[in-house]
Amino acid sequence: MVSDDIRKKINSNIPLDKFEALQLWKTASFAELMQLADNVRNRFHPNKKVSWLIDRNVNLTNVCFSQCLFCNFCVKKQNENAYILSLEDYREKIRVLFELGGDQLLLQGGMNPALNLDYYINLFSSLKREFPQLKLHALGPPEVHWLSVRAKLPIREVLIRLVDAGLDSLPGAGAEILSDRVRKIVSPGKATSKQWLDVMREAHQLGLVTSATMMFGFIESITERIEHLLEIRKLQDEKPDGSPGFLAFIPWPYQRTDTNLFEKYPDMPRIYGIEYIKMIAFSRILLNNITNIGASWLTVGQDIGALALHAGANDLGSVMIEENVVSKAGANYQLSPDSMQKLIRDAGFEPFQRNQNYQAFTRQN
Repeated sequence: MVSDDIRKKINSNIPLDKFEALQLWKTASFAELMQLADNVRNRFHPNKKVSWLIDRNVNLTNVCFSQCLFCNFCVKKQNENAYILSLEDYREKIRVLFELGGDQLLLQGGMNPALNLDYYINLFSSLKREFPQLKLHALGPPEVHWLSVRAKLPIREVLIRLVDAGLDSLPGAGAEILSDRVRKIVSPGKATSKQWLDVMREAHQLGLVTSATMMFGFIESITERIEHLLEIRKLQDEKPDGSPGFLAFIPWPYQRTDTNLFEKYPDMPRIYGIEYIKMIAFSRILLNNITNIGASWLTVGQDIGALALHAGANDLGSVMIEENVVSKAGANYQLSPDSMQKLIRDAGFEPFQRNQNYQAFTRQN
């Protein structure tokens, strides 16, 4: 049972500290967490609207030197299936995106040694010249940090050049768990926790729209999950007035099918619906300075995604025209725009098609 002091702080929008958060996780019943999180959600979103969007998740290359243990998608550069998309590939993908009513690419690619900062600048500039209405929600802190190291430029300068070339917003990719104990095991070639946060700090200083994420349910502890959330909340508190900072937080469970991580740790318990809903609710409660909490229907399925809307989530993300990474590890769900809206209505909410700024979507011609 939740203590009166913790309940009072949550209902008064007073942030919980690490000890209180751990007590909440240990003592709150499933129903209590859902109700407390739903109350917080209603404080942010009293209109019963649930947002969603149409975009396309494009992996510009499948070559990445990081070789994270949880990733089945990336390969080494000498692999016979290694690729880098051509401009003609982008044209076809963007054509389909526009036909389906979207205007944004979630463009990611890991860290391919063949692709430097100039490559991304030229790519973004070329896409924006040919498709000026296209929005680029692109890269992620590990990629930006790597480009900074490679170009021997400050992170701020790298971000400025990418924005000048056409970058519209920065996704929260590559966060996994912001614990260097965990990262040294599962992704030692990727940015550290501090480096991930440093990139986002600079992005917030520049006024870039960003999001934050968490992949959980592998070798991390509950305490490390809490520390991850508190680091995100702390960084959000630091953002300048007028900067959007983190517009959303999206947690999702590790997908383990055929991954090297599961082979190394086969006794890891699988995350099922109850713990996922608890993490959604927990995220909504702890992140009292972030407006939107996204439910990852792609990794948990439509039914659990809909239930998350009653446990603090207010966004179901994209219909996922294309997704290449988590689907390689066992996530194989799909939704059409009509199905997405029906899912939201059937859960008792009003669907609201948004853009990456969480504003009403309007198609530009």
